[in-house]
Amino acid sequence: MKTVLVLCTGNSCRSQMGEVILNDALAGQVRAISAGTEPQPAVAEGAIAALRMAGLPTDGLYPKTIDAVLDQPIDLVVSVCDNAKESCPIFPRPVQRIHVGFHDPHGEPLASFIAVRDDIRARLVPAVRAALLLWD
Repeated sequence: MKTVLVLCTGNSCRSQMGEVILNDALAGQVRAISAGTEPQPAVAEGAIAALRMAGLPTDGLYPKTIDAVLDQPIDLVVSVCDNAKESCPIFPRPVQRIHVGFHDPHGEPLASFIAVRDDIRARLVPAVRAALLLWD
């Protein structure tokens, strides 16, 4: 099983949704984790609500610093915000990286979080599948 790190700045919305969606859509092929370059204190309520509305699990989600996951064997790093793409840390060993950017819905209505959730499912899952050469 391949490990995918979904990285953004705050690790409170887009990367958290990416982690949950990848673990759901690519179960058995990928283990997704997420982290942030500057983690926020909590996962955004809108992100939790959007995931729950899609029937996805949210238990145990919390923002993590990149340092908390650096010791894990990571096969692919996906940055989901431009800031994380620019400030992505150096990993202990070479690792494949891709960037799939998404709108930041913080401070917007729940509908924006739902739109980002659906965009993540539509674009992130196929991008990870292609990067890791996974089959449907």
